[in-house]
Amino acid sequence: MKQQRFDLIVAGSGAAGLSAAVTAAESGARVAILERAPKDERGGNTRYTESFWRMQSKDEVADDFTQRLAENAGGWLDPEVTKDWTREQSGWPAILKAHPALGPDLIQTWGEQAGPTLRWLESQGVKFDFLPNYFITVSTTRMSPIGGGRAIVEALAARAEEFEDRVSYIYETAAERLIQDETGRIQGIIAKGPSGYISLEAPSVILATGGFQGNAEMMARYCGPAAQWTRPIARGGYYNRGEGVTMGLQAGAAPAGDFGSFHAQPVDPRSGEAEPVVLTYSYGILLNREGKRFTNEAPATVDATYEATSRDILKQSQGMAWAIVDGQIDDVPNWRKAVRSDQPEIIADTLDGLLAKLDIDATEARRTISSFNNACPDPSGFDPIKTDGLAVTKLSPPKTHWSRKLQKPPFRAWPIVCATCFTFGGLKIDSSARVIDHDGHPIPGLYAAGETAGMYFRTYTGSTSVMRGCVFGRIAGAHAARAANQGAA
Repeated sequence: MKQQRFDLIVAGSGAAGLSAAVTAAESGARVAILERAPKDERGGNTRYTESFWRMQSKDEVADDFTQRLAENAGGWLDPEVTKDWTREQSGWPAILKAHPALGPDLIQTWGEQAGPTLRWLESQGVKFDFLPNYFITVSTTRMSPIGGGRAIVEALAARAEEFEDRVSYIYETAAERLIQDETGRIQGIIAKGPSGYISLEAPSVILATGGFQGNAEMMARYCGPAAQWTRPIARGGYYNRGEGVTMGLQAGAAPAGDFGSFHAQPVDPRSGEAEPVVLTYSYGILLNREGKRFTNEAPATVDATYEATSRDILKQSQGMAWAIVDGQIDDVPNWRKAVRSDQPEIIADTLDGLLAKLDIDATEARRTISSFNNACPDPSGFDPIKTDGLAVTKLSPPKTHWSRKLQKPPFRAWPIVCATCFTFGGLKIDSSARVIDHDGHPIPGLYAAGETAGMYFRTYTGSTSVMRGCVFGRIAGAHAARAANQGAA
């Protein structure tokens, strides 16, 4: 087994791993980067995302950033335990330090470091702006890198490659097992590549291998049997097979985040494009294969509610629904930007003609649409850009906004399934990105960032994931480099 020694090993080279590796290399550390994918597919999920950042400027997070993260910080939190969040962190009891919830220390660090991290990415050649997105209605402010997540991956990977004497980029090689001494201190990692196993020695390891959305067994184990009806949102997700999470837990890490859930998006199952979302249903209705409505299609703006809608779709027969709109969709400015599928909509001049083309109980669907049409209010107050209060209230489920009769040809439909953008369950970290054990202590030399660190519950706080990866990746890389310079992890 070939052995090599470094100051730091980074497992994974998406936004989190590359931010960690480059930051550490800039501080003089010798770094090994392990990447399961071949070079032309490096970057995991980051490579395929548009990478929206929940920010109001290049230096400030959005006004609702802290509130939204805090609202989804955990389940029913025990006030007798979480009351100690008001104390200095050094005085927190062990059960709070190891608690799976997202604590105020991480939210604060995340928000404070978002601006400096964005500026650091700019210094690496990444340009940010307020770019168009696929949301017709919005509830917050977002920025993104020009060129999306791929621009971050390519800029940071190129920067890493400039450190020829300090950075070893090892492709088609996946981390499999941590090496620890008898005290639990990290000593390196065992990885498997095309030629077999290699042993890499280092006093610090940063786990940034993503979540487990590419691992069918883990998806079924944690998210339940309905996981068979979901799939990764993009090609990069298939490389995320959960080794980082598994290795960390086996090393004694405390779990964090919601292991039973994931960031869900509504996509066209016919499309092989990255993130082929369909977000037109707010202006029409959603029917399951039995021809029935099953959710409020427009409880608020679609950017704030599509995840809950996706989960409702997953609960339907074969995890599928049909989005149906009529010719009035043309009243919505630039509505086609809300459909990212490369497959054409199913279209007909009559509702009967449309239903005949769908895998649906057409008789029940006609009843459902008739009942919906009869319950629709006067459409004179329709406003496609703002929540307009045009509500259907006498049906169950109701529809809160944009309720108009489906009566004008042409009639269009898209199939929709729930895709997995990334999983929520991961490893507990502190504000230095150190992995925490069950007794609230850092595991010496072990860090986690990105999807491998568990931070989300139930509902993803949109446009924060790549930001999270870059922020805590940088923090991990800097901390590990300082430890190397001081001669101890």
